[in-house]
Amino acid sequence: MAPLPQELIERQNQGLSAALEEDFLALGRTLARRNIDIQSILTKTLDFSLALPSWGLGVGGTRFARFPLPGEPTNIHEKLSDAAVIQQLGRATPRISLHFPWDKVSDPAALREEAVAQGMTFDAVNSNTFQDHPGQLATYKHGSLSAVNAEARTQAVAHNIECIALGRKLGSKALSIWIGDGTNFPGQQSLTGALDRYLHSAREIYAALPDDWQMLVEHKLYEPAFYSTVIADWGTSILVAQELGAKARCLVDIGHHAPGTNIEQVVARLIRFGKLGGLHFNDSKYGDDDLDTGSIDPHRLFLVFNELVENSARPHFMIDQSHNLTDPIESLLVSAEAIIGSFVRALLVDRATLTEHQVDNDVMMATRTLRRAYETDVTPILAMARLKAGGAIDPIAAFRASGWRAAKSQERPLARPGSDIV
Repeated sequence: MAPLPQELIERQNQGLSAALEEDFLALGRTLARRNIDIQSILTKTLDFSLALPSWGLGVGGTRFARFPLPGEPTNIHEKLSDAAVIQQLGRATPRISLHFPWDKVSDPAALREEAVAQGMTFDAVNSNTFQDHPGQLATYKHGSLSAVNAEARTQAVAHNIECIALGRKLGSKALSIWIGDGTNFPGQQSLTGALDRYLHSAREIYAALPDDWQMLVEHKLYEPAFYSTVIADWGTSILVAQELGAKARCLVDIGHHAPGTNIEQVVARLIRFGKLGGLHFNDSKYGDDDLDTGSIDPHRLFLVFNELVENSARPHFMIDQSHNLTDPIESLLVSAEAIIGSFVRALLVDRATLTEHQVDNDVMMATRTLRRAYETDVTPILAMARLKAGGAIDPIAAFRASGWRAAKSQERPLARPGSDIV
């Protein structure tokens, strides 16, 4: 059952459809002069989808404060409803990625039915061994999968295996693992020993994977470990994935790199060796800022998709960002549009011409070929895709007209304030 009245969306679309048709036809004529069929691009756009993060549906925070939003979700059932709103309006985010134990329920099969009834399914499940949770026996203060303490490692392995079991009942096909393990002081731990302990733990988890699952190894340069992080870069990530086996892949979060890192080249390298398992989208100015995707460096996002399209790669796609000032539904709608827009622009690159210029070492014409695709306004294609799929031509306007957040502020308890990330 759709969370919003479909009549509301149709009413909103009626006043915009004529102008959209004009813009779409005009863009079609422009692309035809470049020997590009806009209908073919539209078909590929309709086929594109990505996942939403359950933790991104609530208001985020910093180390200093979290400012609740009236009507934000406070449990997984409310998160599902908000995710269904985003899917109904944008028609490109039909999956949601859960995080355990934050989203753990007693009956995963019933949750799966609840999601399907709202037009949603489940993407990769995520384990959490970077926090201590009520009832656990060993602390993760000094590490989890790589901890010196054997009890902490055993507990962390068991938690990941439990996540696999929960994911199977939800219909998921992948386990995403990010750990905060590392050190803040030189000499705190053996750098070699920490990685060896991680590999030993990861092998136990890998052995529990179903045959049709993937294990996504996520790296992060720093935080909360500021001197050394066990899985700090894509090099460590791919070495771990190669050690574990064919079902282990690398998960690239756009924000988890040193400033200036050539992320599109990282993506290309992982594709080349068959180890790109997933991409988490966000944006950053200074570090792992988790800002709205495309809000700071949309060109980098396009260049990442240029590599994906050139190599016909389609890993797990998910938005992974924190919303401290905006309504999460609005930010996720805008971010999804930015991601799909980059995908569509990458489809417009004239590959044959680009290859010719590369072979001729014609630097200027090669870069202009990419730039031509990047500078194309593809918003009519994105809006037409939403319209064709039953979504909103202007998702933000439709969402605000729905009064969803105001209504939920009367139904849902106010989320807790405080210092936290989700």
